[in-house]
Amino acid sequence: MTSSTGRPLPVFVITGQSGAGKGTLIERLLRSFPQLQLAVSATTRARRPGEIDGVHYYFISDEEFDRRLEAGEFVEHHVFPWGQRSGTLVSEIQRSADDGNACVLELETEGARNVAERESRAVTIFVTAPIEELERRLQERATESAGEIGERLRVARRQLEVADRFDYRVENDDLERASAELAGIVRRLLAPAGTMAP
Repeated sequence: MTSSTGRPLPVFVITGQSGAGKGTLIERLLRSFPQLQLAVSATTRARRPGEIDGVHYYFISDEEFDRRLEAGEFVEHHVFPWGQRSGTLVSEIQRSADDGNACVLELETEGARNVAERESRAVTIFVTAPIEELERRLQERATESAGEIGERLRVARRQLEVADRFDYRVENDDLERASAELAGIVRRLLAPAGTMAP
């Protein structure tokens, strides 16, 4: 994708283990780099308390998801073991480029790899954390049942096996250090386009 001025922009694809803190790291990143824009994913899961449609996710029905999928409107999509689906609309990446911003995607590992195959300017970053820490974070979040937490931990172990297939790996065992490391990666990659943050 390019901006409306034709300047090529990276597409930052941030993935990793469930509960590794991707969302927190991305929030910090967006505050530090105003030229980044987060893509809003579409999902079939129920809205959680405090979530806003079109801000946190586009909450759509299974039927709407099927229609958009058949129309080729997703750059990637993922089916979770517990049944829900989520995906990134092609229009979300283009929206960032049209605004002159670099797009940030928060994805599951499979989706991240799919975007990397389809988008030449994709930069993939894998976020990990120790399994014990993942379990603690998932339990504190209290948004999943014990069975869902167990499934997420099983998936997290499997995701770690493919971590070396991504461009960068950031271990979130310490939030401040991990945040600084991620910011450093983004700063270096934005610099050639003349958009380095101060």
